[in-house]
Amino acid sequence: MDNQDFLVKRRFIIKLGKALHKFGTPAYRLESHLQSVSSTLGIEGYFLISPTSMTFVLQHDTEQEYNHVARVKPGELDLGSLARAFDLVEEVSSGQRSVDEALERLDEIINKPNPYGHGLSLLAFGAGSGAFAMLMGTGWHDVIWSGLLGLMVYGLVFWAERSKRVAEMLEPLSAIVCAITACGIATFDPSINIPVVILSGIIIFIPGLALTLGLAELASRDLISGTARIMDAAMLLFKLYFGAILGMTIGYAIFGKVPFVEPQKLPTWAMWSAVPILSMSLVILFKARLKDSPWGIFAGIVAFFSAMLGGIYLGESIGIFVGALAVGIYSNLYARWMKAPVSIALLQGIVILVPGSKTYIGLNALVSGEVMLNQIHIGAQIFLIFMSLVAGLIFANVVVPPRKTL
Repeated sequence: MDNQDFLVKRRFIIKLGKALHKFGTPAYRLESHLQSVSSTLGIEGYFLISPTSMTFVLQHDTEQEYNHVARVKPGELDLGSLARAFDLVEEVSSGQRSVDEALERLDEIINKPNPYGHGLSLLAFGAGSGAFAMLMGTGWHDVIWSGLLGLMVYGLVFWAERSKRVAEMLEPLSAIVCAITACGIATFDPSINIPVVILSGIIIFIPGLALTLGLAELASRDLISGTARIMDAAMLLFKLYFGAILGMTIGYAIFGKVPFVEPQKLPTWAMWSAVPILSMSLVILFKARLKDSPWGIFAGIVAFFSAMLGGIYLGESIGIFVGALAVGIYSNLYARWMKAPVSIALLQGIVILVPGSKTYIGLNALVSGEVMLNQIHIGAQIFLIFMSLVAGLIFANVVVPPRKTL
């Protein structure tokens, strides 16, 4: 391998690593994938990935060694771009595309705009918040108002994309605005559960998936990345909770407290229909490709109903283990059949199970002493659910080993 060939290949590996990190790939999967790509290209590579930094050591022989260290921002899930980058690597590995051509294609993937646009993203925020309220088993009024708050939160997201100052305080600002608005709504609709409506409105920001991925990284002995991801998720949770408390305090000062009127509970069919609605919203929020969307939606259904059946016979926390095991096996089979990244189906399924909302509720119970939705002993439940999730994913990889690193 001459120097020019080594230069082009190392540029591709570094740019691919940064792109996959930007698309939200967990550190342990990204390191394994880059190791595989380097080996395919005839380069020996060593990688150390964390949410905010990347280290590449690439060498062909003792005379051709290159170190690259980069400071990066934590990635956001973009399953469509992740799938396109995966397909690109397959094309390079099979010889269908040269490394020079792959570099050009990678630039196109990185710069590709959101395929769903602002209209569908707005709809996804509203539908996702409303569907989550349905899953919480509250009343129809909570569902409707949660959906409207979700639309309002997307307005703040839209603003944050154009203002750096707003982007820096987006999460607590969203919680403050949702809390003040919910207190105002309660003055003429006392049947809404204010804390639940606030939680549903900001559910898009609740870092349940980040906490789960952080624990999965720790379980795979990726200690630096796992610890960093968990601490980042914890700080985000604190910012959201503080914003909600501050907003409720301001809201009560402006509108006063209104006695809560118990609403009529949602029928069972409404809770079941919430799962496909939430899964369809996640397709848009995670920017998955249309051809992959049915698999992601079905992954959410598999996860929810497997966990529900497991919960009936084994208890709620162990039921989550069953759900994670089922969706992990399903995702590995999907990746084998469709020759696609496991993450496409896995993340859309596992996000249905992650106890992000329970973590928020547990923080509320710890700080204020108030119990939302009769969630008792929530702290122990959260810990066991997270452990069940991680264990289910590990066992799924033993039952049906994944063939690809992504």
